[in-house]
Amino acid sequence: MSTLAAPSGISETASALRRLYFVRFAFAIIWAGVMLTMASKITPVGAVLLVLYPLFDVGAAIYDAKVSRTAGSPRLLYVNVAVSLVTAIGLGIACASGIPAVLRVWGAWAIVAGLVQLIVAIPRRAMGGQWPMILSGGISVLAGASFVASAGADDPKLSGAVGYAIPGAIFFLISALRLGRAAKTD
Repeated sequence: MSTLAAPSGISETASALRRLYFVRFAFAIIWAGVMLTMASKITPVGAVLLVLYPLFDVGAAIYDAKVSRTAGSPRLLYVNVAVSLVTAIGLGIACASGIPAVLRVWGAWAIVAGLVQLIVAIPRRAMGGQWPMILSGGISVLAGASFVASAGADDPKLSGAVGYAIPGAIFFLISALRLGRAAKTD
């Protein structure tokens, strides 16, 4: 069975996105593992880690926009950069107010970032490896709504919001593995 080589632009984009998705997988798994140990209250280290997560997303979106220009307009990725920056600031403020405020900010971010991820991934389907990103974006929207709703619980915990990073990491890993085909050239 022979495989067709992807056009150079798609191959380079797929290769760069593949590397990014592997890094995002590793970051999210490590971050979630550390944060899950602090899910019952907001500690100073936990607050820093909560702010760090959307800041990491900013860097990832900037890199994605830079390497994927051949796959479409990076406009929505820049929207994601702005939303994640606002989220980092909002989380910094919310950490002083408590877990319900953090869950509301985190949930709103998950909704908006999930929509952006979904909308960005759909036109990239031809590149391959994007169905996990489409699913992840849709799940993020639903999860975000549940975080906002859980903020009103009697004893809200961060574990659900933190645990949400794990499936996201797995989706990045699956997408990275699937992008391997598009990243290969003959």
